[in-house]
Amino acid sequence: MDLNPYVVLGSAVVGLLVGLTGAGGGALMTPMLILLFNVKPSAAISSDLVAAVVMRPVGSLVHMRRGTVNYRLVAWMCAGSVPMAFLGSYLLHVLGGGEAQQLNVERALGAALLAGTAAMLLRYWLDRRSGQARTQAIEAIRVRPLASIAIGAIGGIVVGMTSVGSGSLMIVLLLFTYPALAAGRLVGTDLTQAVPLTAAAALGALLFGHVQFGLTTAVIIGSVPAVLVGSFLSSRAPDRYIRPVITFVIFASGLKYAGMGTTALGWTLCGAALAWGAYWLARRKPWRGDAQTEAGKIAVAGKSDAGRSESGLEVGVEELEPERAELPGLARRPG
Repeated sequence: MDLNPYVVLGSAVVGLLVGLTGAGGGALMTPMLILLFNVKPSAAISSDLVAAVVMRPVGSLVHMRRGTVNYRLVAWMCAGSVPMAFLGSYLLHVLGGGEAQQLNVERALGAALLAGTAAMLLRYWLDRRSGQARTQAIEAIRVRPLASIAIGAIGGIVVGMTSVGSGSLMIVLLLFTYPALAAGRLVGTDLTQAVPLTAAAALGALLFGHVQFGLTTAVIIGSVPAVLVGSFLSSRAPDRYIRPVITFVIFASGLKYAGMGTTALGWTLCGAALAWGAYWLARRKPWRGDAQTEAGKIAVAGKSDAGRSESGLEVGVEELEPERAELPGLARRPG
């Protein structure tokens, strides 16, 4: 397969999102290759995995230099993810022969994407309801070995079969397991644990012969520089603007792979976008911005005058006394 400039451009967009958020690599790259460029699912998944072996270390090295990686957490997750990723690649080989098997792979991919979407929405709702501040530093967390191994194992087998999981599913599971951590603080650890995970899955893909090297090269050329830029920005740019977009794209891809028709998919996405917009308007009430600003000014003014409201002129006299005492020739009146 010749290098396709559109594949390079699309890979750059996905690479930027991966660097910014640690999520969205397989969930965006694989659907893009299948839906836009008509690549067979097994070839798209395997080529994406091999390209990720080059892409993800670039982002993880940036975070290592900034000290945003918990290596103990990475080690426990890899203990579960690496062997299961290799197993997932073998299962993809078993299921990926004929047309019926390709359909099974697409259904598995759709289920993984929809599960990731639901988990991200649930985590957001729980955080809003609890009001808990996610301020703990990544190096200060108390690592839970068994839970971390389980997260790695779940993500590993899904990554091996669909190339989805290291970001879109596993970072959500980490947010549930370590509720004091902000999502942005998990980006470095997520990218780092994904390096051996994707390497194991890619080794399985190479052994079982699904990789298209021309396609893989195009993905690498586009994604590697972009993930480097995204990783540099991820420590500064808030992910609250990026994650809703990724969630929406993951949701759309999941519905498509689950078997929903194009017309029904379009109406569903329009309904979802309108529902989210209505929720945002009902919660934010942007039309009340001026009234809230004026109320804030009144509240600040009320606080500054609170000390004078009860004592009246006496407060003003007391405030002037030190100034009178400093002026020469002015005696302080008795009583």
